[in-house]
Amino acid sequence: MEPLSTWENLLLGALAILVIFWMKPGIKAALEKSKTAKADWPGLLIPLALVALFVMFLIAMVKP
Repeated sequence: MEPLSTWENLLLGALAILVIFWMKPGIKAALEKSKTAKADWPGLLIPLALVALFVMFLIAMVKP
């Protein structure tokens, strides 16, 4: 696959900047909401631990 030309890189950069400006109000609101929200670490750690255990189970099933 050949590399992108200069105008394609400029177009992709302009598109990325446009998307950032388009999503800026939502990002700003989400950051404000996250500052006032209480931390919910068990809601993150329990599913993460379950996924890790499931992956270890799958690896154990494949090993001879």
